[in-house]
Amino acid sequence: MKERSILGLTETVKLLGNDQKEEILLARIDSGATSSSVDLNIAVKLQLGPITRSKLVKSASGVGKRPIVKAEVIIDGKNIEGEFTLVDRSHMTYPILIGQNILKKGEFLIDPLKTS
Repeated sequence: MKERSILGLTETVKLLGNDQKEEILLARIDSGATSSSVDLNIAVKLQLGPITRSKLVKSASGVGKRPIVKAEVIIDGKNIEGEFTLVDRSHMTYPILIGQNILKKGEFLIDPLKTS
């Protein structure tokens, strides 16, 4: 069996943008979320894009259509490319949410007792 990295409910990640821009962020790890999302302001700062498509997303704040970009994130030393929905997360504690689409690619396990 392949060795899997163990993540806590929050993890420090590095989001890679265009023109060698990068941002180190505290991310919320959410195995209940099917897709990952990043704050719109951070996406603009890192020049993420282009928008590849949009997706209807159900969240605690309701249902809405969100643009999607591809981006690369480094979690626990693993580089993972995946799709992120863009949304205003400025009112939320964590500027980036890592969902199942990234967690599956990185083959991570989640331990709620682990702290960053």
